[in-house]
Amino acid sequence: MSVLDKKDAERQLIADVEALYALVIDLWGADHLVLKGAKLGIMDLINSSDLGERILGLEKLVFQNPTLDKVPGPKEIPGVMEHIKEEISSQMARRITEDQIERMINEKIADRQDEYIQDMKRQVLAEQGGVENAATQEKLNKLEKMEMVSLGRSAMEKLRPETIEEVVGQSQGVKSLLAKIISPFPQHVILYGPPGVGKTTTARLALARAKEMGTSVFGPEAPFIEVDGNTLRWDPRDITNPLIGSVHDPIYQGAKRDLADSGVPEPKLGLVSEANGGILFIDEIGEMDDLLLNKLLKVLEDKRVFFESSYYDPEDPAVPAYIKQIFDTGVPADFILIGATTRSPGEINPAIRSRCAEVFFSPLTPEDIKEILAASVKKLQVQCEPEVLEIISQFTIEGRKANNLLADAYSRALLRQAGPASQDLTITVADVREAIQSARLTPYVSPKNREGGKVGSIAGLGVAGFLGSLIEIEAVAFPIKQETEGNQAERKAMLSGKIRFNETAGSMAKDSVFNASSVFRLMTGEDLSKYDVHINVVGGGNIDGPSAGVAFTLAIYSAVTGKRLRQDVAVTGEISLQGDVKPVGGIPEKLYGAMQAGMKTVLIPKENEKDVPADLQGIQVVPVETIWQAMEYAISVE
Repeated sequence: MSVLDKKDAERQLIADVEALYALVIDLWGADHLVLKGAKLGIMDLINSSDLGERILGLEKLVFQNPTLDKVPGPKEIPGVMEHIKEEISSQMARRITEDQIERMINEKIADRQDEYIQDMKRQVLAEQGGVENAATQEKLNKLEKMEMVSLGRSAMEKLRPETIEEVVGQSQGVKSLLAKIISPFPQHVILYGPPGVGKTTTARLALARAKEMGTSVFGPEAPFIEVDGNTLRWDPRDITNPLIGSVHDPIYQGAKRDLADSGVPEPKLGLVSEANGGILFIDEIGEMDDLLLNKLLKVLEDKRVFFESSYYDPEDPAVPAYIKQIFDTGVPADFILIGATTRSPGEINPAIRSRCAEVFFSPLTPEDIKEILAASVKKLQVQCEPEVLEIISQFTIEGRKANNLLADAYSRALLRQAGPASQDLTITVADVREAIQSARLTPYVSPKNREGGKVGSIAGLGVAGFLGSLIEIEAVAFPIKQETEGNQAERKAMLSGKIRFNETAGSMAKDSVFNASSVFRLMTGEDLSKYDVHINVVGGGNIDGPSAGVAFTLAIYSAVTGKRLRQDVAVTGEISLQGDVKPVGGIPEKLYGAMQAGMKTVLIPKENEKDVPADLQGIQVVPVETIWQAMEYAISVE
């Protein structure tokens, strides 16, 4: 045989092997093939580049024989291939025969199903003495038809992360939550963070990951019970309590007929019992009623739910065994609580906080939003113009809302195409713009050009909830005129300048301004009373705290001296009368707000250095101890 003939034969053999693998996939399905391959330990053989090893893998797979271990040589390959083909042919023949028989059975069942169902319904009605009637039967038929209708998965279900690795922008929060769940001694947890950043999804996926870990106490069947704290309604008399459970007494609350006739109360188990052995996830736990929350705390302590009823008689022989056990020993409710909230920690019940570890989820950056959208575009199996992800990232900081906008734009692209969905579909900028206009959205943040310097203008930082924001502070100073007319008292009054400030900014901000005026004199030796100074918080927002003290001091200093302040620097920190920069709260949130606004550098108090996130990127953080150190970075050298 010539060299060319050998190459042709080898190519034909490779094609035969690929065709046989394709037949096996059609016969079993790709997922089943992977499971069988993993079980037999032949995935390396299946994926091997060596033809003999691939044939051995195919042979072990088809015959389900893990003892085969000899890689066929060139002379043995034809015989092995023929043997494999015969077995695949036999299996396919059996499958075709089974399908034909199953189809015939289904046809017979379908032919007789309606008649059989009607006969059974008539028999049941006769046995129950006519409880059903034509109207109730019609409603039942309507329900059965409704059960047969399904519109498939919603867009948000399809775009939701399916693995813990797909959660974007929450590496620290995910790691912290996993550490608390996979431990042999798991902890109750409260998740803090703004809406739409993945708290619920992460909790669900964390349980799935914990089930795979050998150190976890959660079994394969551990449930994930989810409830919204906003919707938990209950009766203080414990007539109804979906969370803890309740007792339906036989007279007033209508227990089952067989129990009511004998005067036996009927316990109704709650969500805490359904979550036994798993996780009870309460979204918006900060909205729960305090009394109900206290009942939940009792369950967390006891790990059981106990029921009481004045109608329960432990000596009554009519009481079923399961009800007697419930009243005598309670019902297990051993679960891990994961609560999520958009409130700040100070707004959460202290008793529940003391029993829970606390994990903080960060707001999403524009880069996080774009990463989420890129993954969603792949899941939708469509294309999008390059600017689409950038535009959406400017209008939201929530992953859920970003996916909603993308799904809306996707639907508009389908409508524009005026045909069936295809992989060639492209989401355009125009589609996104239409979705944004329809939702009446405005850009969440508009980074400005922060180059150069400006007199009397500085960026402070504030916090609202879990989000930081930029506070623009400006100041102007005018030397007062030297008056020669009038008596001495009048001239003295005219020579005394005034400080004007937004009243709406709050009393604490006003105190910071007065502190800043004293520090100015300490810095320059000059009396500020020689100037009329006007300080303005752009937008008139309320500043709840002293953290703008450094910003006020720098603004006043710049306005009086004429020295320009860098516009790419943001500052936060309380100012003391000695010029020291004191620590403040909300450092992670403020750094996030600074990044959103396009700042390059943030000055923070030295004592807050430990609060800077370890994985922070994209912005320079400079700890300072005094106002003089802050000036070195804030004063523009241009």
